[in-house]
Amino acid sequence: MVYRIADNITSPLGMTSAQNYQAVKAGHSALACYSDWWDIPTPFTAALLSSSQNQALYLAGMTRFESLVIHSVTQALEHTDIDIASPRVVFILSTTKANVELLGDPKATPELLHPGESAHRIARHLGMTTEPIVVCNACVSGLCALILAERLLTEKFYDYAIVCGADVLSRFVISGFQSFNSMDANPCRPYDIERLGMNLGEAAATMILSGETTGHQDGWALLQGTIRNDAHHISTPSNKGEGAYRAMAPLLQQVNKAELALVNAHGTATMFMDQMEAVALHRAGLSDMPVNSYKGYFGHTLGAAGVLETILTIHALDDHTILGTRGFQELGVSVPIQVSAEAKSTDKRSFLKLISGFGGTNAALLVTADTQVQQRQVALPKTHQSHRVILTPDGLTIDGKAIPTTATGKALLTELYRTHVGDYPKFYKMDGLSKLGFLASELLMACENEEQPTPDEQRAVILFNHSSSIDTDRHYLASIQPDSYFPSPSLFVYTLPNIVTGEIAIRHHLHGETSFYSLAARNEQLMPLIQQAALSDEATQSLLTGWIDYEDDAHFLADMYILKTHPTA
Repeated sequence: MVYRIADNITSPLGMTSAQNYQAVKAGHSALACYSDWWDIPTPFTAALLSSSQNQALYLAGMTRFESLVIHSVTQALEHTDIDIASPRVVFILSTTKANVELLGDPKATPELLHPGESAHRIARHLGMTTEPIVVCNACVSGLCALILAERLLTEKFYDYAIVCGADVLSRFVISGFQSFNSMDANPCRPYDIERLGMNLGEAAATMILSGETTGHQDGWALLQGTIRNDAHHISTPSNKGEGAYRAMAPLLQQVNKAELALVNAHGTATMFMDQMEAVALHRAGLSDMPVNSYKGYFGHTLGAAGVLETILTIHALDDHTILGTRGFQELGVSVPIQVSAEAKSTDKRSFLKLISGFGGTNAALLVTADTQVQQRQVALPKTHQSHRVILTPDGLTIDGKAIPTTATGKALLTELYRTHVGDYPKFYKMDGLSKLGFLASELLMACENEEQPTPDEQRAVILFNHSSSIDTDRHYLASIQPDSYFPSPSLFVYTLPNIVTGEIAIRHHLHGETSFYSLAARNEQLMPLIQQAALSDEATQSLLTGWIDYEDDAHFLADMYILKTHPTA
C-alpha cells in the first residue's frame, strides 16, 4: 500500500484537479467538433487544449508535450515538501506517443522522438537526479505506471514516486484512430445502445506517491494492481473479457465487494470494448456495482487516462459522489451493468479502476481510503536466467553459441523465421520490432520446451527499449502525407511498441502480465528493479524479458532472456 500525497489534472477543463472535478460535477464537457484541423480531411470530435492554455503552458526549449508534463508535475509538487533531487525519488512517465507530432519536422532532432530521452529532459528540468521510466503500454499506460509505482515503493526501491500520464493529439494520432473507423463524429456515448465510437482528448495528470504511512493515515492509498493479457488479438478485445476479468479477479480477493463504491471503467464508447468490459464485470460478479466512464467529459486521453481517471474518482469520493457517465441514456451491452448518466451519492471510500488497450493488455487497480485494509507484504523471490538470445543485423547467438546464418539485416529475420519457425504466417504482417521480438521469443521458448514450460498466467513479458516504435512511426507518417493520404489501421496499430508483447502473448497463449518500457538508454541498474517489481505479483513465476530495439532495417538488437523464480537444479 502506498499513499497519495498530491495530484494535478491539466486538461481543457482546467489546470488543477479541483477545477477539473468541479467542471465534471457541473456536467461540462471539453469535447468539440473540429473541421480542417491539422489538414485532416474528415471532421472529428475531440477535447483539445485551447490556444490560451498552450500559450500559458509554453516553456522555452521544451516541446508542447514536455511543457504540459512539466506544468502538471510542478503543480502537484507545490503541495509537497519532498526533495525531488533525492536518489530516493523516481519519475515515471506514461505516454503512448510523447512528441510524435514533431515526426517529420526537419527542425526536430532524432532525440526528441524518443520517449525515454524526452522523460530525461523533463526530469532534469524539474531537478530530479534519478533516471526516469517511461511506460509505453498503449491505453493502459497510465494505470500500469501507477501499478509500477506501487510496486517500487512497496519493495522500498524508492521512497517517493512522481507519476505523470500525458499525451497530446496530432494529425498522426487522429488519423490513426480514424483509420479504424472507431471515432464518433459526435460526442461519445459510453455503454449506450446507440454508441458509435470514441472521441480523443489531450491532458496530463500527475499523482505523487509515498511509501511511508506517517502523515497519510486519512488519505488515499493504492492497495494493489494487476496487469493481464487476453492473448486474443492485437487490436480487438476478447469477447469473453478474458484479460480484464483476469486482471480484476486477484484484487477482488483482497476486498469485500460491498465496500467498493464503484468501478471506474474504461468506457471508450466503442462497440466491442464496452461489450467486453461488461462481460468481464459480469464474470467478476460486479453486475450490481455502479460503473462509470469519464470519456464523455475528456475524451480518451490515452497515456493520461489511467492517472487522470483515478485522480478524478478520488476527488469525487472525497465529495461523497459517484459521477455520472455523460452521453449515456440506454444500456447497450448484452449483460446487465449499473451505468447512470446522473451522479449519485455514496459514503464508501474504496473503488476499482479498470482499463484495457491494444496489444491485449488489461489492468486493474484497487484504491482505498480505508485505513483498516491490510497492507500487502511480498517477499521477492530469487531468480536465475535460464536461456538467452542475442539477435543483431549480423547474426544470432543462443546461450552464448553462434548460430550459422547467411543473410544480414532485415533478410536475416526472414531467414530465421523460415529456418526455425515456419508455421505462423502472421509473421509477415508484423512490423520490424514485432518480428524481432517474436523471433527472439520463439527461440527462447524452443530452448525451454526441452525442459518444463511455465504455465500461461505465470509468465510475464517485460520488455525495454530506447527508440519506442520509431521505424513504424516513420512508415505510418509516409501514409498520411497530403499527396498520399491513406492511413492504414494495420500499420497504425504497430506504432505502439507494446504490440510486440501482445504478439508474443497471442502466439503462446500467455495470460500473464505484458508491459513495455522505454528508457533514455539501456540501464542495467534500473531494468532489474522493474523486473523484480513485476515478480511482486504472486502469480508471476517467470519473465520473458530483456532489451529490444528496432531503429531501422539495418540497426536493431534483441537481447532477451528468461528469468525464472525457482532455484536451479
